[in-house]
Amino acid sequence: MPLHILKLCVGVSEIDELESWVKDCRKGLDTLNHVTRMFPRRKDEIVPGGSLYWVIRGMVLCRQPIAALESVTGADGIERCRIVFKPQIIPVRPIPKRAFQGWRYLEEADCPPDLPKSAKAEGMPEKMRRDLAELGLL
Repeated sequence: MPLHILKLCVGVSEIDELESWVKDCRKGLDTLNHVTRMFPRRKDEIVPGGSLYWVIRGMVLCRQPIAALESVTGADGIERCRIVFKPQIIPVRPIPKRAFQGWRYLEEADCPPDLPKSAKAEGMPEKMRRDLAELGLL
């Protein structure tokens, strides 16, 4: 069972906004990635098969499968971690999550399940999904 990462998605209000950002970032790029300060010590448990679960406005709403974790050095000489993603964003059953700094490991047993493809296709607004999740109905 793979290990996953949980991280805040700062500056994004909903999944559609993240998808749009990803689409814009991919233009002309071979890979999609995110650089973070700390490198996971449990890399071998994350790759292959792990995902980064995004917390958006206090709710875990989606995940991106991780293709690789690479060590990079910033312009300031500090070692960082480049998280390379596979090009997909998968909505998950929303669960509330309080803010935290950095990222956290997320065990498979604690991961919210993926939403069926029909759940997003049916056109349920994201705010409604959030409200239902907060009430424990989704």
